[in-house]
Amino acid sequence: MTHVNFPSHLNICLIAKRFPILGRAADHGFLWPIAKGLTAHGHKVSVLAWKNPQSKREIDQDNVKAYFLGEVFARNERDFPFLAKQKFKQLHSREPFHIVHSIDASGLEIGKERRKYKTAVMYDVEATEMSQLYSILAMAQDTPGSLMKAGAAVIYKFITTYFAKDRKLLKTADGVFVTSPQQKLLLERHYLYPDLKTFVIPYGLEIGELVPRELCEELKVSLKLPMNAQTIVTNTDMHEFGELKNLLHAFEKVAIKKPNARLIIVGNGPVYKQVENEMLNLALGSRVIFVGAVKNTELPEYISLADVYVDLSSRTSGFEPSLLEAMIQKKVIIGSELSPISTIVENGINGFLIRPADVSMLSKRLLQIFNELVPNTEIGESAHQRVMSIFNTQKMVELTLQAYRKTLENSGYYSPWWRSWINNILR
Repeated sequence: MTHVNFPSHLNICLIAKRFPILGRAADHGFLWPIAKGLTAHGHKVSVLAWKNPQSKREIDQDNVKAYFLGEVFARNERDFPFLAKQKFKQLHSREPFHIVHSIDASGLEIGKERRKYKTAVMYDVEATEMSQLYSILAMAQDTPGSLMKAGAAVIYKFITTYFAKDRKLLKTADGVFVTSPQQKLLLERHYLYPDLKTFVIPYGLEIGELVPRELCEELKVSLKLPMNAQTIVTNTDMHEFGELKNLLHAFEKVAIKKPNARLIIVGNGPVYKQVENEMLNLALGSRVIFVGAVKNTELPEYISLADVYVDLSSRTSGFEPSLLEAMIQKKVIIGSELSPISTIVENGINGFLIRPADVSMLSKRLLQIFNELVPNTEIGESAHQRVMSIFNTQKMVELTLQAYRKTLENSGYYSPWWRSWINNILR
């Protein structure tokens, strides 16, 4: 294999089916600040994505060039990996990429031929099906029978997803990004992926632009919230009925003791009707407010209404941006002890963690918060400081670059300057 000196400036290709342009609490909301940070260090960044709200084929912003292939080709979204490969080849022929960083599995087709292109390929752990394992565990009740059933389901899901997809994908990976040490350990022990090729980076949001917000009075009036309402807010894609069913049942117990309590559910999705029917069966009536899907830029205004923000989803192996947004806004949050948020939240210090299926504990926590039996203000302040200290954009950019350089060295395509210097002396 031919070795060349390590490049001082990298040509980077970022691939993500959903790539936000200046979005907050969006899908992969951390990507734009990372891309901007890379260009600020003198590197070139090209983005391959599907569509954008502006319906533009290309966007050149902050020295980042983004190509939205769904705005060019009138095809099914499932074609994105193949369209991304075509666009990659076109751009690569003009100026070869040093590294491809695929946030989801869309870069697999490129990864299969990375040796041909002499390009290192990295994925985020979100590209695997690991999140499905977390989702199964989250719905388990704390009983021997339920835990045994969940354990069997996890084993079955792992075997089917690993051999059907994940093993193939990881074989094409020169490196993998994870958000927590637990994910790194899981990859090494169960997915048999080398520890040295895994990099822990706590991707989050662009903290510099996030500050606590004032409560949006106009929105409060439009939602007809009582003046002294005690409000729970959650944001959901409504793909898992169980998560919202548990929240509704917990809220029912709260509403009996707190007539002015309200639950605001933001989002829409496949199980909307099921959730609505469950709410009606519990006779919660006007106490549950469905606002449907909202723009990413509007979500912080709904979070500003919350006395407590709840997100018990464990279906992602990355950090949920809306939870981080709530912590930035100094809200008391309740998250899943099985999700990555558990790696930064200390239970009772800067938020609360529970098992998503534990309805009794959820209702108990909500009542404690509403009755001020816990130090709400101190918890909110601690949450704010915790997020500010961890999700530093500059730090994440530097760690990302370190991972890129290490991966390129391991790929064998490049030699660091000191290795070439030593080789010249030995000659």
